[in-house]
Amino acid sequence: MSVTATSAPVQPRPVYCVTEHLRRDRHVADHACEGRFTELGMTLELGLPPDWTGAAFPADEEWRIAWAKFYFGLDLAAAFRTTGDERYQRTWELLVDSWIEQVQVGTESTDTVARRLLNWVYAWNAFARSQAFTGLGDGVAERMLMSMAAQVTWLRDNLTPRRNHRTLELYALFVVALALPGLDERGELLDFALAELERNLSSDFRPDGVHVESSTHYHLIVLRSFVGVRENARRFALELGPGFDERLSRALDFALHCHRPNGAIPALSDSDTGSYAELLALAGDQLARPDLLYTATRGARGRPPRARNVGFPDGGYYVQRSGWGEGADRFEDERFLILDCGPLGDGGHGHYDLLSVELSAAGRPLIVDPGRYTYHEGHPDRAGEPNLRHWFKGTAAHNTVLVDRLDQTEYHRGKPKGPIAEARFLGRIEAPRLDVLWGEAVTPRYDARHRRRVLFVAGEYWIFEDRLTAQRCHDYAQRWHLAPFAQGRVEVSRSEHGALVRAPGLALVFAPNVQVGLEDGWYAPKYGVKQPAPVVSAVAEGAADATLLTVVAPTPPGTAAPRLRTVLGDGARVEVEVERSGARDTVAWALDGSEATFARSEVGQ
Repeated sequence: MSVTATSAPVQPRPVYCVTEHLRRDRHVADHACEGRFTELGMTLELGLPPDWTGAAFPADEEWRIAWAKFYFGLDLAAAFRTTGDERYQRTWELLVDSWIEQVQVGTESTDTVARRLLNWVYAWNAFARSQAFTGLGDGVAERMLMSMAAQVTWLRDNLTPRRNHRTLELYALFVVALALPGLDERGELLDFALAELERNLSSDFRPDGVHVESSTHYHLIVLRSFVGVRENARRFALELGPGFDERLSRALDFALHCHRPNGAIPALSDSDTGSYAELLALAGDQLARPDLLYTATRGARGRPPRARNVGFPDGGYYVQRSGWGEGADRFEDERFLILDCGPLGDGGHGHYDLLSVELSAAGRPLIVDPGRYTYHEGHPDRAGEPNLRHWFKGTAAHNTVLVDRLDQTEYHRGKPKGPIAEARFLGRIEAPRLDVLWGEAVTPRYDARHRRRVLFVAGEYWIFEDRLTAQRCHDYAQRWHLAPFAQGRVEVSRSEHGALVRAPGLALVFAPNVQVGLEDGWYAPKYGVKQPAPVVSAVAEGAADATLLTVVAPTPPGTAAPRLRTVLGDGARVEVEVERSGARDTVAWALDGSEATFARSEVGQ
């Protein structure tokens, strides 16, 4: 396919921009005017015009990839609209012109080309909406259009075969065709992009709505493109195929339920955290779904979702939530847990985190997934640091049980190169004031079988039962990654009843058959940025079979920690007593998953 710019307009038609609300940083714009650029937590002084191909870039190639996507153009356009200062527009034009002059089309990755095409259209539109805009500088529009025609032709001929990059690339072609119809005079590009996007919507989300890569971040990024398709189709009166809204709605179900009460997503499997509230609100308007609007506005508008405890069996994610802010607790203060009991995920983004959890309470995450931090092997600047790509991807970086310090799946930077660990969901019990999740993980790397039971008690706290069974002895380590605000504020105490770990807003109570200690860890809220965060490790050494029983309880300031009073088992059933807030809870469950019960009485009765 060849695209020409001979009859293209000199200004794009206004299209809906799915990322404009994220790029309004005056500091980014001012720094760009000085030739200073920050990507992925690292700032480079590159000058104006920069050397797009020969500058001293970081060892992590992702830095230059992010820079070449031109996200800063939206920040420049926002600053121009606010101030009317033409230096923001002239800087953007200089950066665009210098890229066109220096970089040969076809020398970058397809996703980089797609993002740049989108961001050039978005920024151009944003500049044009300003009252101070009088047009681009001499010849800039013509040079842009010629370059965009060449980039579109190359991208169309080199599309990624599947998954999230293909969706992004198709969406870029769709937006360019809408915004610049002179580049698509016969409408062939628009028809192709829309048909292929609908095919990707069907193939890249599992029947339960979870994206095939099993990453919360990529799920929302891909979903954002499809919500953008829906919105631009509405604005340009385009007809979408049958089933589009139904498939989109299923993907939105997972997006809704995986958001923590504080409004951000957990960073599961090569993810950043962050909020997609604007996306949920827009989709709620598109599909007339008040539950999406309610979640987006944290209960200010719309209607609460019907379910609190939900499951996505194909993607393997299961959620427990105490409520939606309709009762005594505010929306953001509700308790929340998400369990990973599903496939590793297509492609290379899956982390080795089977049966891992993340949980929140009182407006913030307490037990966290550390995120991804980097795709680069080793640290880009500091020789001698460990391979942080491996650290963040490995089993030890997740809230599950580590066996002999081995990853559940053998580590590789990209896709697995051999047999992988597998999870199986064993069932859910919903009893009065009790929700129980049960799953198992097995791996070819060792003979131990891990079964985890997660009991959400009275919508207040959790009991974890981890059962490990094997033919030979192993060292088992139950891992708990705390949030960065707990750094330097964790206390460990021991008694004949077991160990107690206190951290701000959280207590962990362990049965006496483990040795509990603290380790150094990390938390990466976004790519290239990491913060120190403590890790609690509860170890049972030299055992073939082991049962690790732990109470994890949100504890407001001034609240006493719970006590794990008794644990009784007869080979078929377990009964646990937990004393907390002047009450004694008796929780019992059958080992075969057939039943579970809860009873509460006052202490002393």
